[in-house]
Amino acid sequence: MTSEWTGARRSAARDRILQVAAEQFAEHGGDVSMSDIAAAAGCSRATLYRHFDSRTALQLAYIAQVAGEISSTIETRLAGIDDRTERITEAVLIALAEVRSDPALTAWFTSAGAGLTSELALSSDSVGAITTAFTQDPIAAAWIVRVIVSLLIVPSSEDEERTMIQRFVTPTLSR
Repeated sequence: MTSEWTGARRSAARDRILQVAAEQFAEHGGDVSMSDIAAAAGCSRATLYRHFDSRTALQLAYIAQVAGEISSTIETRLAGIDDRTERITEAVLIALAEVRSDPALTAWFTSAGAGLTSELALSSDSVGAITTAFTQDPIAAAWIVRVIVSLLIVPSSEDEERTMIQRFVTPTLSR
């Protein structure tokens, strides 16, 4: 019983840190310091590092959490679409919209944060799993992550993005 209770407390503390980190990412971008996150969470840096051994680990944990939510949203919204090419186009557009609706992620997709954001997106197993599910090809999955990051950093109109995805992305992934 004690280990269950300790595990639940540890999980709650981890969830609280991720919530505060999201707020800090939204306010300061992805490169906010661990000291700032610890202060905002009301814990010591040692406590923060007990849960996340580096800033990158914390960033990737946040990305994994959000990627899971985005993946669920994509699955739900694609439920009635049977056409493979339409599913691919809509999946990319939904992913773009979902990332743009998250203030913490939006703060990362600036020209100044492009390097960090690209590196995190490409190193995230969660992001890779979502795109690989649609492509069954890890190389194509990495490419689509790069395309999505590019569209997030240098956005266009919704119509223009849809056209680009339909013309260049969907045919490549539909093979």
